[in-house]
Amino acid sequence: MRCSEIIEKLEALSPESFAEEWDNVGLLAGRRDKEVHTIYIALDATDEVIKEAVRLGADLLLTHHPLIFKKMSRITTEDFIGRRLVELLRKDISYFAMHTNFDVMGMADAAADYLELQDRQVLNVTYENEKTCAQEGLGRVGRLGKPMRVAELAAFVKLKFQVPNVRLYGNLEDIVEMAAVMPGSGGSFIRDGINAGADVMITGDIDHHEGIDAVAQGLTVIDAGHYGIEKLFIPYMAAFIKRELPQLTVYTAEIKEPFAVV
Repeated sequence: MRCSEIIEKLEALSPESFAEEWDNVGLLAGRRDKEVHTIYIALDATDEVIKEAVRLGADLLLTHHPLIFKKMSRITTEDFIGRRLVELLRKDISYFAMHTNFDVMGMADAAADYLELQDRQVLNVTYENEKTCAQEGLGRVGRLGKPMRVAELAAFVKLKFQVPNVRLYGNLEDIVEMAAVMPGSGGSFIRDGINAGADVMITGDIDHHEGIDAVAQGLTVIDAGHYGIEKLFIPYMAAFIKRELPQLTVYTAEIKEPFAVV
């Protein structure tokens, strides 16, 4: 089927209109009219990912994080982004990214599902329908299945998101029940968690000052890593495409942390 037909399905799931203004989503390279038989799904368009997409004969590369963020005045092999784009175009692989639009319409509820949050609400509202009062946005906040010690919740987060470790700011013996989840980098959303009455926020990329300042304001933070949570994009989109477009062959990048702790 044509790439344009696949894009219609992807945009029905996570419309571009839900993306943040600063973001760059959609078809970023390649042909909209290309015939697609095979899709390769990854979190990032790294050299390794593109090499594997080429090896597997992918016609379309689908990632969460866009390879192109800032304006580019030239595309050459003299820098790593240009080198990757040239390789995609040379192999006639179209490239599509779903970033903050998927964060709103996909990632937030999926992460809350992993944590089994109940009575959930949008954490940071980015869209509101004035007629229906329906809200959408980044992150979710809700009740855990039961009150937990922070240490117990940390183990639960590790299990659910399949991460080898988490960083924790707070008291391991505190009891928490209201939890916020913000996939990716959540430092700038700590105030949202506090305002929503959360006892704990599960997120990634929390720095020293953000962590200790959150605790000072009564919010425990569990940092499961940016990749740790957002890697759910890969199985989520693989399942979606297999369900909605079963005629396509789907390959996925290996799930592995992009760094080592030594």
